[in-house]
Amino acid sequence: MSTIKGISQTEVAYDGSSLRVAIVHARWNRVIIDALVSGAVAKLKERGVKESNIVIQSVPGSFELPFACQKVIAGSHVQAGANVTDLLGGLNIGSNSPNPASRSGTPAPVPVVAIPSGPFDAVIAIGVLIKGSTMHFEYICESVSHALMRVQLDTGVPVIFGVLTVLNDQQALERAGLGEGGNKGHNHGEDWGLAAVEMASQTRRWGEGKFV
Repeated sequence: MSTIKGISQTEVAYDGSSLRVAIVHARWNRVIIDALVSGAVAKLKERGVKESNIVIQSVPGSFELPFACQKVIAGSHVQAGANVTDLLGGLNIGSNSPNPASRSGTPAPVPVVAIPSGPFDAVIAIGVLIKGSTMHFEYICESVSHALMRVQLDTGVPVIFGVLTVLNDQQALERAGLGEGGNKGHNHGEDWGLAAVEMASQTRRWGEGKFV
């Protein structure tokens, strides 16, 4: 019997070749986290996102995800707006003295530095929260959910909610495609990768006033 759960896939194959996406993940429950990150990366690449445009950062736990996502988005704007001098730490090569290796005194050429194409178009926040015997689970789930929503509304950058909130280890494993026996489950990281490309593409389109 097929399940009614799961995201309904769009008929549009969004092109992510021009997108820049960040993945910020917690390190708790690392086996599950690694599978989810791998699933997200695989789908980003499948949609054309260049490996050089996929940036992965980690934080200790899920509670730190909203702050990290906010700072990663802000940092990508700084990085994208930086010029060669900024990236070289403000060095003004050859401006005050001739190049020691040049007899003509011609200033040394400024090295070519690869500057990122732009700020992040989307961020995927990945964490795993497994219910224990205290209220810690409920407090963290609610706080992280609300904070991640606020980050995307405040920044205008889609933040994909990739935080599993499960009751036990088996549920977490199945949602990372690592279930036992015949029920391996489905890797939700794949859905988050596809959602990131779709939302980033849609956000660009909407920002240009295009709705068809």
